[in-house]
Amino acid sequence: MKRLVAAAILAPLLAMPAMALEKTVTLAVSNMYCSACPYTVKSSLSSIKGVHAVKVSFEKKTATVTFDDTKADVKKLMQATENAGYPSTVISR
Repeated sequence: MKRLVAAAILAPLLAMPAMALEKTVTLAVSNMYCSACPYTVKSSLSSIKGVHAVKVSFEKKTATVTFDDTKADVKKLMQATENAGYPSTVISR
């Protein structure tokens, strides 16, 4: 009987989809030489599904990205900047 009750309680919990975690990463972005570059970097990162916010600093040559880790990952973010002509590396997670 206890097993049936435990199974009835746990079954719905096990059937729930994985919870998405919002993550933030800061990337060092190369090749930003003019004031228009941050717009291109921001646009490339914002186009990725799951990205919620992007802040690009021309002065620091960085991009801070907040994203849903079930839809995007750091590899996709770095690939997006690379494809736009701005290679990037992770500074902090």
